[in-house]
Amino acid sequence: MRIVITGAAGQLGTALQACLSGEVSALTHSQIEISNPQQVDEVLSTLTPDCVINAAAYNFVDRAEDEVIQAAQVNTFGPKNLAQWCAQADATLVHVSTDYVFGGDAGRSQPLSEAAPPTPSCAYALSKLRGEKLVEAECPKHFIVRTCGLYGNASTAGKGNFVKTMRRVAQEGKDLSVVNDQHCTPSYAADIAGAIARLIETDQYGLYHATNTGSTTWYDFAKEIFRLSNLNPSIRPVTSAEYPQKAKRPAYSVLDCRKLTALIGGPLPTWQDALARYIAQLD
Repeated sequence: MRIVITGAAGQLGTALQACLSGEVSALTHSQIEISNPQQVDEVLSTLTPDCVINAAAYNFVDRAEDEVIQAAQVNTFGPKNLAQWCAQADATLVHVSTDYVFGGDAGRSQPLSEAAPPTPSCAYALSKLRGEKLVEAECPKHFIVRTCGLYGNASTAGKGNFVKTMRRVAQEGKDLSVVNDQHCTPSYAADIAGAIARLIETDQYGLYHATNTGSTTWYDFAKEIFRLSNLNPSIRPVTSAEYPQKAKRPAYSVLDCRKLTALIGGPLPTWQDALARYIAQLD
């Protein structure tokens, strides 16, 4: 299988390169601008992939409130351009989306399935949801994969994540305040990449949720990061109201991944197991 990865320098793109078999072309932003339909056509028509995995995204969640057009160009119209090329070429498109399409209900306690109605509550989330809809409409052979709180290694220097940020701040001896009323499942890019690799071996196209197993809050996630890293900073739980951000985050966006796990033969590892493996290779 000939596979093209867009957004190849990011955390998921890097992890995908490590687990995919076949002829893989890993394209960075400098090699393909997915918001440019002419460039998409030129690059993909040269490489003639059987499968395109779109891991490229505008993911500056707060900046998207002001940069609505820029977010839409990458998150909405970029996927549309890829979908149209894949449809014409009879290729498969894997488009990576986000738990943020669910605005979240603070009182909710049951994970959200693929059938749950999206409730985007910020510009970033809306741009991603619209991208999903265009992929669904334009490309018959598609997988839309929603995931959450990705962390992992990136081939581009400077691409950080929550785990690295927490460790760095703790090592600097700073006090921390971390939100404790947003429920989700932070997920290791290596595990999500492995799930995508298994998914594309099938022809069971459609929408899938893919995260590690279990759920937590960012505060409890941070505490586990510090425990595994042998760090003991001063950390205080706060509410979202006490930690205001320009874009509204989901209060509850734990994803029900049973559709995926039934297809690939079992659940992904727990978020605790995933975090332990990631921190072990950092140290």
